[in-house]
Amino acid sequence: MFKQVYIPYWDWEDWKCGMWRKVNNEEEKIMLKEAIIFTGDHVLYGSAMREVVVEWHNTMLNSLINISINRRAFLGHCAVCYKINIPESIVRMAWKVLTENQRMLADNEAQKTINEWEINHKKGLMNTLKYGNQDAIQKEYQMKLQLR
Repeated sequence: MFKQVYIPYWDWEDWKCGMWRKVNNEEEKIMLKEAIIFTGDHVLYGSAMREVVVEWHNTMLNSLINISINRRAFLGHCAVCYKINIPESIVRMAWKVLTENQRMLADNEAQKTINEWEINHKKGLMNTLKYGNQDAIQKEYQMKLQLR
């Protein structure tokens, strides 16, 4: 489908917004309650997913092209961080509390959003980017693989 695009993590909006940050126990308790309510409402959750794919261009370009990850979960984590500033570790805990029906509805919203994102980017993507952030590659900021 798409060739993988590599964008340095310091350009990812999820990283800049603290999606991977650690929180203390008190914050965790408060955030978990908020995350359960937010992710349990598939309409609100889906709306945030559609917003984040537009607002977090670099993150989505780097990650939604990668079909080897759980893109629905990743998009959901991004949506929660974008909309209510809760890190992905809390979202994973909240997901376990949701009912099977809530999970199914949220997954449906995520898949619809991913499908729309792919359609919207299919034509323009390969015309605008070759194989990732060329500036970063030139500066040798990308990871180097050890080939034997």
